[in-house]
Amino acid sequence: MIIADPPQIVVVDAAEPTRIAGAFAMPAAGPHGLDLDPETQRLFCACDARTLLVVDTRSGKVASRHPLSGVPDVVFFNAALLHLYVAIGEPGVIDVFDTDRMRLLESVGTEAGAHTIGFDPGRNAVYAFLPETHRAAVYQDAGSARS
Repeated sequence: MIIADPPQIVVVDAAEPTRIAGAFAMPAAGPHGLDLDPETQRLFCACDARTLLVVDTRSGKVASRHPLSGVPDVVFFNAALLHLYVAIGEPGVIDVFDTDRMRLLESVGTEAGAHTIGFDPGRNAVYAFLPETHRAAVYQDAGSARS
C-alpha cells in the first residue's frame, strides 16, 4: 500500500493483511508506481515528483534517486533483461532504465496521454495503450538476458 501524504510505502503482512507491519518514508511526493526485483530485494518506486526511487526492501532505505521524463504512472520490471519500464503520460514516453547500472537507457516515444502499459515477460514486449488514436503500440526489448 502506498500513502501519498506524507509520502510513504506501507508494509502489510500477508499472513495478517489487516495489520500494518511497518512503513517506509519516501523522500519524494506521490509514490505510486511500484515493482520489485526479488533477486536483489530492490523496490522500484516511481513518484509524482518526477523521480524514480530505488528502495532496499529489508531496511526501507533509499539506495538511489533518478530523474524521470515526467510524472509517472505504471512501472514494470523485466527480470530477464534487468530493465525497468516507466510509463510517462505527458509528454508520452516510456523511460527505460538499466537496473544493473541504474541509468536511463532511453525514452521511447509513445503518444501524449499514453500512461497505461502492459508487459509480457515471455516476449520481452511492452504494450502502450494510445488514447488519442485508439491503438496499442508494441515495443520489443532486444536487450541482453541476465546471466
